[in-house]
Amino acid sequence: NEPSFSGLHPREVVRRVSSSLGCSPSSPQVAAYFDENDDLRHLRQHFLMPKVADLPASDLSIVDGGEECIYLCGNSLGLQPKMTRKYLEEELDKWARTGVHGHTDGSRPWAWAENNLEDLMAKVVGAKTSEVALMNGLTVNLHLLMLSFYKPTQSRHKVLLEAKAFPSDHYAVESQIRLRGLNPRHSMLMLSPREGEETLRTADILEAIEKEGDSIAVVMLSGVQYYTGQLFDMAAITQAGQQKGCFVGFDCAHAAGNVELKLHDWGVDFACWCSYKYLNSGAGGLAAAFVHEKHQHSIQIVLIFPGVSGFRLSNQPILLVCPLQASLEVFNLTSMQALRRKSVLLTGYLENLIQHYFSEDPAEPGKPHVRIITPSDPQQRGCQLSLAFSVPIRKVYQELERRGVVCDMREPNVLRIAPTPLYNSFSDVHRFISTLKDALATK
Repeated sequence: NEPSFSGLHPREVVRRVSSSLGCSPSSPQVAAYFDENDDLRHLRQHFLMPKVADLPASDLSIVDGGEECIYLCGNSLGLQPKMTRKYLEEELDKWARTGVHGHTDGSRPWAWAENNLEDLMAKVVGAKTSEVALMNGLTVNLHLLMLSFYKPTQSRHKVLLEAKAFPSDHYAVESQIRLRGLNPRHSMLMLSPREGEETLRTADILEAIEKEGDSIAVVMLSGVQYYTGQLFDMAAITQAGQQKGCFVGFDCAHAAGNVELKLHDWGVDFACWCSYKYLNSGAGGLAAAFVHEKHQHSIQIVLIFPGVSGFRLSNQPILLVCPLQASLEVFNLTSMQALRRKSVLLTGYLENLIQHYFSEDPAEPGKPHVRIITPSDPQQRGCQLSLAFSVPIRKVYQELERRGVVCDMREPNVLRIAPTPLYNSFSDVHRFISTLKDALATK
């Protein structure tokens, strides 16, 4: 995070810092140094970090219940911003005191409360305010967007997506194809990694678009792949798809608030995302949609309002607007560039420690080891690392939970670990690694 580190690979930064401190790269001193020099460390105080004692699986005979937990699950559900409760109480109080007048009165008039947040959300995803709408849930928004952008013809009827897209995306695309009377077997074109590889190569995605583009109506990919954590080259994919006459859209559920997006500048046709992961709006929070301004008058689901506003179904639930406001105000204290800069180092530090302690060792064939399936290039990932273990994951996961770690398990053998730059520290990462050592040592 110091200027002298700009442009260096995280591994080299860790090496230089440990060398200057005269300690091992795995020493807690390195984490302490990074935390002391972290310009964004104050942002953590805007969130409520659960205590170990409050987590359902903690074993207080082996861990201090008074400590903050090691929360590495922002890719699944972000932490609660501290202002959430105040904003919710203000609206409940307004409802109690003024009834129907709350629709048009106060700092958050219910009839258009989300409009106040669209400029904040637009900054997070690199869009113009007029291109963003806060509404519905992610899958509803995906259906609305596909209804407008998926206009199959006899020769151009395919939708290109990842073979392992998030299940609800897969079902939504399949539904949209069936809705048009087409067969998903013929109209869903699914991309899989090469044999023996975990992630898609950009060159292979672009080649598929070049080869099949004339029959593809919509390219519909993730921004960040939920399982592997791979960040797709959205700019290159958008350009390639549009050159072949396809519309290009992205599900940014795992990208918004995680990586630097430039939806407007890249010319992305449409996108949608939820807000309860990296955007910390609470379970079932208000989702968002993006429609590029170039489609303002040409693509419409209803004929009354131009652009993305035409997709709105009703005024948004005020109780969902409040936590999203609380979170976006914290994002507005910094920038996605600054968060991303910290994130690259934070996740690089995690990667470094995992490779240090848990790489496969031919000298110890029985020792549990970890393989990182997320790309090692920081430009091809967000904050999440997906760790594939050589042993069944459930026991390891249970031992981590007993010790106050919150993360995400995918059977048979993967943990998804997401150090979030908004509220995670380098010491969180170091504590996680120490805890993982203990968990793997438990028989």
